[in-house]
Amino acid sequence: MKILVLGAGRVGESVAEALASERNDITVVDTDPARLAELQARLDLRTVAGNGIQPSVLRDGGIEDTDMLIACAPLDETNLVACKVAHDVFGVPTTIARLRSDEFGAGSALLDKKGFAVDAVICPEQSVTRYIGKLIEYPSALQVLEFARGCVSLVAVRAVADGPLVRHALADTPALVPGAEMRIVAIYRHNRALAQLDGATRIEPGDEVFVLAATAHLREVLGALGKLGEPTRRLMIAGGGKVGLRLARRSHAGHALKIIEPSRARCEYLAAQLPAEVLVLQGDATDAGLLGHENVQDMDLFLALTGDDENNIMACLLAKRLGARRVLAVINRRAYADLVQGTDLDIAISPSQAVIGELLAHVRRGDVEAVHSLRHGAAEAIEAVVRGDPRHSRLAGRRVDEIELPAGAQIGAIVRGLHLADGSEAENARPHVIIPHHDTTILQHDHVVVFVPSKRMVRELDKLFQVKATFF
Repeated sequence: MKILVLGAGRVGESVAEALASERNDITVVDTDPARLAELQARLDLRTVAGNGIQPSVLRDGGIEDTDMLIACAPLDETNLVACKVAHDVFGVPTTIARLRSDEFGAGSALLDKKGFAVDAVICPEQSVTRYIGKLIEYPSALQVLEFARGCVSLVAVRAVADGPLVRHALADTPALVPGAEMRIVAIYRHNRALAQLDGATRIEPGDEVFVLAATAHLREVLGALGKLGEPTRRLMIAGGGKVGLRLARRSHAGHALKIIEPSRARCEYLAAQLPAEVLVLQGDATDAGLLGHENVQDMDLFLALTGDDENNIMACLLAKRLGARRVLAVINRRAYADLVQGTDLDIAISPSQAVIGELLAHVRRGDVEAVHSLRHGAAEAIEAVVRGDPRHSRLAGRRVDEIELPAGAQIGAIVRGLHLADGSEAENARPHVIIPHHDTTILQHDHVVVFVPSKRMVRELDKLFQVKATFF
């Protein structure tokens, strides 16, 4: 696919890197020639220096035969105008805009073809806020990702010694946890994935385990691998920027919440925007005296959400040393995220990685509904809808053991009942979650969730979900 990316900032760079790795034809437009030169030196892509809302610059970037525009410039207005120009002047089939403002929500009339002609909106701040919200809801989880309209979730959890499944073989799972069907799709030990999982594989304390299960059974799944965790009631947020404010608005009800922000002007704004029970403090989150005075040792979760990776890491490590139960840091640089993996920093989140999956769902061929990156982009979980009848589909009407999956890939869950017989979405759907076995048959219109241990396998997996050209 030929894709033009507008903006080479943190999000644009991550988008270009992810898409270029999948053999797409990528062109990046930005006003900073130095940034473009650095990007071109690392990745196999074209760059064009200039203002991306100008038709002449877009034309230099090959917009006339581009399949998709992804506008990731820092300003919302730039991205909106670029999408409008791409659609109206050049007829680009698909336009995606990064928008920070809450005024342009999905379904807004301003985004339709008569408006700014934006087909899809991505918002890293909103994605990160939603991601963190799940971790607050499930305190012992490292990651919680939803599929099939929330029917199925993939959860990552650190196994502890007293978990019912720990030090047991995977074949013992049904007997040890009879109330919740689950599929363990990956185990990372000492930051390396186990090459092969079978019934004899044992879960050891300290393993990072990825499990697919019905969302209704998540608490049983988490309890089977470790302590379920006390409810998260006390939160301390370092950084009152866009993510910090969004999270505070979402989480203040039912939680004791403190925000530490260095800017006095921003503190005044936060205090005006949030309920009186939210305590807004002006200060430095890396100040041990301040954290101690504000009883960081009593916090269930300390979150470092500033725009400075180093400060976020240091604040979290300090909070952990002072007694915070769990700490979470937003880290933009992938090298830093890999570096802190396995340290006292419990959870590291990359805003750009949080939106990559949303973009990939538009880029991938076949009826891909959702894509989630795992382990900082090393692996993926993909949800796609099975189309076509048995004559035209490689999946419909076939048993799981008849499907040739890439080595290490697993079909972790099937959701049935989200579509009617004609393929249209059911308004009052009563979906049925199936954790498949070797003899489970996949049917037309099933939503299938597949775990892929390496992105190199994605192209081969995409072919499985494509129907033959003769299907109408």
